[in-house]
Amino acid sequence: MKKVTLLLALCAFATASFAQTTPSTEVKVRDNGTTKVVTKTGKTNVGQALDNTKDAAGNVAHKTGHAIKRGAKKTGHAVKRGANKVSGKAAEGSAKMEAKTE
Repeated sequence: MKKVTLLLALCAFATASFAQTTPSTEVKVRDNGTTKVVTKTGKTNVGQALDNTKDAAGNVAHKTGHAIKRGAKKTGHAVKRGANKVSGKAAEGSAKMEAKTE
């Protein structure tokens, strides 16, 4: 049991370490000759916004598909009920007509 827990912890740590990106360091030289060291880690604000937009679009598409499927099921159910009512009324009407002719 101890070995299994240790193995799972090791796998989780390894996965987390692979998920992180390596930071990049840039040295910018300003107009007045001074330098500025910039370290970038992860995504920029624009990149994160694009990912968020993509995720939101996927969520909207999923919700839309679900709504269309549900609407189709409801429409099919209503059509089936309407058809059953019409066929029942038709059978009732034809039975009355036969009763009158006899």
